[in-house]
Amino acid sequence: MCPRLAEFRHELRAREPGWHNAPVPSFGDADAALLIVGLAPGVQGANRTGRPFTGDYAGDLLYATLIDYGFATGQFQARPDDGLRLVGCRISNAVRCVPPQNKPLPVEINTCRRFLAATIETMPKLRAIVLLGRIAHDSTLKALGLRASQAPFGHGAVHDAGALRLYDSYHCSRYNTNTRVLTPKMFQDVFARVRADLDA
Repeated sequence: MCPRLAEFRHELRAREPGWHNAPVPSFGDADAALLIVGLAPGVQGANRTGRPFTGDYAGDLLYATLIDYGFATGQFQARPDDGLRLVGCRISNAVRCVPPQNKPLPVEINTCRRFLAATIETMPKLRAIVLLGRIAHDSTLKALGLRASQAPFGHGAVHDAGALRLYDSYHCSRYNTNTRVLTPKMFQDVFARVRADLDA
């Protein structure tokens, strides 16, 4: 469906035949109350390992935070066979295939939205969605049939969408954390709020 992304994957497969190099499925139980939506697989991360946020820097902060707030158990070792388990949590991406330079085109985001919508629709107990960055935010709103004006993006913002509650965060990328756009405390505060709301 996305010729540019397919071509990029084929190039990577030729160079690194042992990598996943395919659309990356969601990780976690469909019965979870919490869904986390990221941007897209990273070349060295999920595109290599086949598990979202596994193998690149963004996963270090995400999985440590999930463990701290009871949304994961085990030890994160940046490998899909590390034994880490999600608890009441599922992780997906707005775009399932790795894009060149980590930048999917608008047409690719739009084309992939059907898979994000299907992920949401197949989660009967879903109550909360954490949106990592503006692209994840915007694509999820569209998947839910919401207008941008109904839920403007802002780190720490919380929006009610029917039975769901949406939580915005800056993406936990190396760039955002290195530039202090996002600090670990800012990120943890988002998940502290989610945990408190789900436990209420």
